[in-house]
Amino acid sequence: MSTTTASETAAAGADRAQSPWRVVGASLVGTTLEWYDFFLYGTAAAVVFPKVFFVKADPLTGTLLSFLTYALGFAARPLGGVFFGNLGDRIGRKRALVTTLVIMGAATTLIAAVPSYASIGIAAPILLTTLRMIQGFALGGEWGGAVLIVAEQDRGRRGFWASWPQAGAPLGNVLGTGIILLLSQNLSEAAFLSWGWRIGFALSALLMILGLWVRASLHETQAFRQSLARREAARAAAKPPVVQVLQSSWRQLLTAFGARMAENISYYVITAFILVYVVDYLKLPKSFGLDAVLIGSAIEFALIPLFGMLSDRIGRRPVYLVGAIGIGVWTPFFFGMLNSRSYPQAVAAVSIALAFHGLMYAPQAAFFAELFATGVRYSGASIGYQVASIAAGAPAPLIAVAVLQHNGSRTPTLLAIYIGAAALVTLVAVLAARETRASDLTADADLGASMLQSPASVRSAGPSATPSPEPTI
Repeated sequence: MSTTTASETAAAGADRAQSPWRVVGASLVGTTLEWYDFFLYGTAAAVVFPKVFFVKADPLTGTLLSFLTYALGFAARPLGGVFFGNLGDRIGRKRALVTTLVIMGAATTLIAAVPSYASIGIAAPILLTTLRMIQGFALGGEWGGAVLIVAEQDRGRRGFWASWPQAGAPLGNVLGTGIILLLSQNLSEAAFLSWGWRIGFALSALLMILGLWVRASLHETQAFRQSLARREAARAAAKPPVVQVLQSSWRQLLTAFGARMAENISYYVITAFILVYVVDYLKLPKSFGLDAVLIGSAIEFALIPLFGMLSDRIGRRPVYLVGAIGIGVWTPFFFGMLNSRSYPQAVAAVSIALAFHGLMYAPQAAFFAELFATGVRYSGASIGYQVASIAAGAPAPLIAVAVLQHNGSRTPTLLAIYIGAAALVTLVAVLAARETRASDLTADADLGASMLQSPASVRSAGPSATPSPEPTI
């Protein structure tokens, strides 16, 4: 008894010593570094890899093959979500996060050393694809832990704090796009394609060390410690978290899956396909698209915490719905402004599109965390988030490039229909869900079940269903 009391006292003291910004900072830095690795590959897949690893194909076919390796990284993400979700629910969020960071950093650094097709032939794209899938496996486990270690520590302002790890995605894209832009503009084309692009991937080794140093200061969340203590006290052989999620929380998984469609598809069309569209169709320099993505991502980074704060005030669903409707309506204007070949219009088109994306992405972390009980939350949030990537983000650039290859001038119309259909799926999923912002994440009951109750039954849940007036992070 005394041992338990002492450990609980020490844990409580650690919580008090851990300021909100310290937790957010550690989560944001790690998430940014992992998204940097992932998006760096996406940018290189558009502007580098077709000329280094797929030289035997014509330009658009080479790009299509390059994006195929990009998509295979998404295929590995659910595997990472299941593996690290189970790990994070059983032994802790922090240990899983440290492991994903090491795996991601090592895979990205090794990409810098992959020889070109001219050097080793078909082995080059095979090695590249293998390392890409390792990247995807690591990222599959990263997202759930990064958002939960923040979301589980605050109740009154959960949407705001949990949006900061989400901001790591556009910030990682800024860094990944920025390094490619910097290198391509300061090196000759031959030098850039020979060795210059490899610098961005090699930098991942240094960034990995920084991320590990920052994350070493994190403590496990009180919600996880309480859940673990209850499981140990029960001394029952519980089913693996992934099995529990699939058996009891499949409706919540479907909600997360549908909610991701518009967000994920639109993002990869806006940030990855645009780099192909402006070069191969509009016949503009690659810096035209890179600049627009860089500026738009920086703006989205600034907006995401504001949108997260807004979701604390008016709810997750209203903010998410505005983003889904907005991106569906905006896509035709997005391509119209790109087709003007005007630099200011292109920057505005991307920035507005990414703002609508941010309206969905900002509340997503809190929304998904609030769908699942503590004992299965890492598994549930990770699986719901990552499985959707296979149907959404993975094929989006492939579909867009294939449409461009076979339809030319009809591409904007067809892609507007594609994104519009995705927005419709997201609208249905989010409208079918109940508002979650009042959920108590320290409860181990299946919070997702209350999502499917009537609003009256949710309101009658008692004091635990109302947000505390002060942050408790």
